[in-house]
Amino acid sequence: MTVVRANGITLGIESFGPADAPLVLLAGGTTMLSWPDALCERLAAGGRRVVRYDLRDSGESTTADPQAPGYTLRDLAADAAALAEALGGGPAHLAGIGVGGLVAQVAALDHPGSFSALTLVGTRPVAPGPPDDDLPDHDPAIMSRLFARPRPDWADRRAVAEFAAGGAEILGDDPAVARATAARVWDRTPGTAAAVQTANQLRMVFSRLDCRPRWRERLPGIRIPTLVVHGRRDPFFPVGNGEAIARAIPRARLLVLDAAATAIPGAALGEVAGAMLALGPPTAGAGRLPPPDGPAPNGGRPG
Repeated sequence: MTVVRANGITLGIESFGPADAPLVLLAGGTTMLSWPDALCERLAAGGRRVVRYDLRDSGESTTADPQAPGYTLRDLAADAAALAEALGGGPAHLAGIGVGGLVAQVAALDHPGSFSALTLVGTRPVAPGPPDDDLPDHDPAIMSRLFARPRPDWADRRAVAEFAAGGAEILGDDPAVARATAARVWDRTPGTAAAVQTANQLRMVFSRLDCRPRWRERLPGIRIPTLVVHGRRDPFFPVGNGEAIARAIPRARLLVLDAAATAIPGAALGEVAGAMLALGPPTAGAGRLPPPDGPAPNGGRPG
C-alpha cells in the first residue's frame, strides 16, 4: 500500500498486477477494503493492473472533518479521474461499490474521457436520503435492527470487529468476513474518534455530503461498456436500484447474485471477476459505444 497525490489531495492506494497492464480502478466504499483481496487478485491474474483506493476521510487518504466534509460528491468523482490520470496508461475501467458506486456514476458522467468501462456494485442512482418513488428504499425492519444496536468502544479493536460481524449477520452477509475486514479497517483508520471511525466503518460521512445536482437523469449519456452487479438479497440498497441503473445506461449488463446481500460473497468472486474482465481492455478506437439505435439487450431503454 502507498499514497498518490491527485486532485490536490492524498489518496491511499494498493496495486495488484503488472504496471503496464490495462488499469482497473476500484473506488472504495468508503475504504479500499470494501473490495475483496481475492477479487483484486483474480482481475490481476486476468491481465489487469488493479488499483483499489480509499475515498477521502477513510483509510490512508486525506482526512479532514468527516462530520462537516468540505467537499462534494462531484469532488470525489474528480478524485477518481485525477487518480486515473496520475496512474497513467490511458482510460481506466472504473468500478465503485456501495457509496463508491455513487462516485463512479458521477465520475463516468463528469469525466467521460478518463474511463473506458464502468462497473457498479450494490449501489443506487440517487444520493443518500429518501429515494425516488419508483426505487425501493432500505428495508425498514432490517434498518431498525441495524441502527438500534449500541455503538462499540471505537478504541477497542475487538469490539469494533464484533460490532461489524453483528451488522453483517443482520444484513445477510458473512459475519466472519466482516469481522476480519473491520479489524483491518480499524488498523488503517487514523484515530479512534467516533466521527473518524464511523466514516471508515459505517460510511457515515456520506450522510453529510453534498450530492447535488441529481445525476440519475443523465445516466443514458454513459457511452462506455457498463456492468451492474447487485445482490438479490440486499436490504440496504434493494436490487430494484441496480435494475433501474441497468435500464438507464445503454446496453448495460445486469448481473444479479442470487445468494448475495450487500457484499460480494466468496462463492461469487469468480463470476464477478469474469464479468468485469469481459468488458475488455481499452484499445485504440474502442471502448466508447455509438448512440443506441434500439432497446438494450437487458431491456433498458436507449439514451
